[in-house]
Order: sequence, then structure tokens, then C-alpha cells
Amino acid sequence: MTIATRHQVQRMKPIEFENGAVQIDAAIVAEGLGLTLSLLQEEMRAGRVTSLAERGLDTDRGRHRLSFFSEHRRFRVVVDETGAILQRSAVDFGEEPLPRSARKTG
Repeated sequence: MTIATRHQVQRMKPIEFENGAVQIDAAIVAEGLGLTLSLLQEEMRAGRVTSLAERGLDTDRGRHRLSFFSEHRRFRVVVDETGAILQRSAVDFGEEPLPRSARKTG
């Protein structure tokens, strides 16, 4: 999964699929994690923001769940095969670190 930079965002939909990879507008992720765009990019480069992409099976076929993790927050987006956002959710643990259970799939 890649996060598009600002100059790429101007030419793409919020979420696109290309050659098996998912690209998402970085502004969506930054907002979901409660970060500025520049801080998101810095945290990703440092490995402090990570992500997980899951592809739906059976009744969820055609859907994708994209999860993003920072030190204290998890942000998830569920999208359909066209990249349309179906659901957004965020869990914020305040000053507490994100527990391991919040990083699991499912």
C-alpha cells in the first residue's frame, strides 16, 4: 500500500488500485490519525506509522480494509472495488500506547 504525495493526489481519486497496490490520499490518513500531512510523512519515514491492507472474502468480496497505526491511534477505511469509501473508523487511546490487540486483523 502506498500513500500518495500532494502532487499525486491532484490527479487521483481518494483511493485507487494499481498493479495490485492500493494508493490512498495522504490527507485522508493524516486526518484519520489526527496528524498534519507533514508529520504523517515524517512518522511514516521513521516507521512510526504503519499500515495493513486486507482483501475481503466471501460476502466481503470486492471490499478492502485499510488500517493505519500510529503510537496512540488506529484509523481504518473500508472501500469497495472502485475505491469508494464505505466506512471510516478511528480508535484513539489518548496518552496510552496503542495495545497489540488494536493492531490485529479482523
